[in-house]
Parts: sequence; structure tokens; C-alpha cells
Amino acid sequence: MSRHRMLSTVLSQVQKIHTAGQYLKSRTGAEHRWLERHLQDPFVKKAKERNYRCRSAFKLLEIDDKHSLFRPGLHVIDCGTAPGAWAQVAVERVNAAGSDPDNPIGFVLGVDLLHLSPLEGAIFLPHADITDPGVHREIQNLLPKGKVDVILSDMAPNATGIRELDHQKLIHLCLSLLDLAPCILQPGGVLLCKFWDGKDAHLLRRRLMQDFQEVRTIKPQASRKESAETFFLAKTYRAEANVQLKKLK
Repeated sequence: MSRHRMLSTVLSQVQKIHTAGQYLKSRTGAEHRWLERHLQDPFVKKAKERNYRCRSAFKLLEIDDKHSLFRPGLHVIDCGTAPGAWAQVAVERVNAAGSDPDNPIGFVLGVDLLHLSPLEGAIFLPHADITDPGVHREIQNLLPKGKVDVILSDMAPNATGIRELDHQKLIHLCLSLLDLAPCILQPGGVLLCKFWDGKDAHLLRRRLMQDFQEVRTIKPQASRKESAETFFLAKTYRAEANVQLKKLK
């Protein structure tokens, strides 16, 4: 590294520290405590060290290490992907960028209402509402096999501050994925979705148990203890049973 570049790097780091310090001084109460905790969070530090876009990457890494969601060659859709940390993990684990020439190459599609910065090995569909039938058609057109092996959802609605209402809105989002699943999820596939604990969680669990052979409730260590977020991991999608159930309805 040249002396000039080294000096620029040092000045940049000093500026970041100074800016963070000034920002902390300008905050009070709950904002100050949140930012201070965020800056000291070990998963935030690890995310920076490993170049993940945010700390949530470690939730998915932990779940995959314990429950084997991914393997090279699988096709994955990540719903609510912004800023893209889960997509980064999926790209690595399914070899979507082809970085391991000895293993099959997978595929990762990320969908979100927000803008998405490009990621090597992933295709992003930004400004897209996963509950919109038109978006469903776009998704199917983008999938090389027409279907995926894994559906991921770290989606969350815009918070109203009313806990029960926000919980219900997130359950609705998760249920919308199950309505989409017959169109895009392979038989035997996997779905991982975040939800906030509350009175309607049993509705989502019951629907998952109808559509999948195995359903687990997971709280990764990387989830903050005070957070209401929990995850349902559903394995072995029963596509035929799902079709029959819809016919009965």
C-alpha cells in the first residue's frame, strides 16, 4: 500500500470514529442507547470483518449450519432481501457465483420493495411487492428451472408501533408466501420465514404443518434477546397435498 493510500485510509477511519462520536453526542435517551449497543454488537463487528451487508447474515449462517438448508447447486429465492446479507450467504452456500469449480452452480434471486445494490452471483428484483400477482409472474420468468428449492423470508412490514398490528401484518406476509409456494417451490423444498411472536403465530404454524412434513421454531443466537423475532423452518414441501387441499377449498 502506498504512503498516500495508507494516509487516506487512516484519515477515513478517524473520520468515521469522529462522526460516530458526534452522532452519539447528538442523540439522547433510547436513541443513544440503541446506537451505542449497535456499535458494540459483536455481530455488527463480524459483519464488517467478513464484508456482509448487515449482521442478519449470522442468523442465516447459524440456521444453515445446524439444519442444512443449502448445498451447491440449489436454487433459492430470498424475499425481503434488502440490504442483501441473506443473499450473500445463499450465494456462498449454493455456489451461485461459481467460485468453486468442483461443485454445481446454484441460483439466487432476491426480491424487495426497496432499492438493491448489485451482488455478484445473485439476481435482484427491486421495488417489487411479493404479494402482487404481477410480481409472481416476474419471479417465475426469472427462475431458470421455473421453481426453487428454498424460499427464504426475512420480510418485515413498515412498523406502526402497534405491536399486535405489526405482528398480524407480518403473519399475513408469511401466509402470502405459502400462497405463492405451489407456483415456485419444488416438492420436498424448504421454507424459512421470520415472524414476530403473537396471538396469530399459531395460524401460520398450522398452515405450515399442512404444507410441509416438518416444522421447527428457531431463535438463533444472533437474534437479539429482547427482539420478538422468531423463525419457522419448514422442510419437505408436500406439493401434491397442497394442490389437493386447494381443490377441496
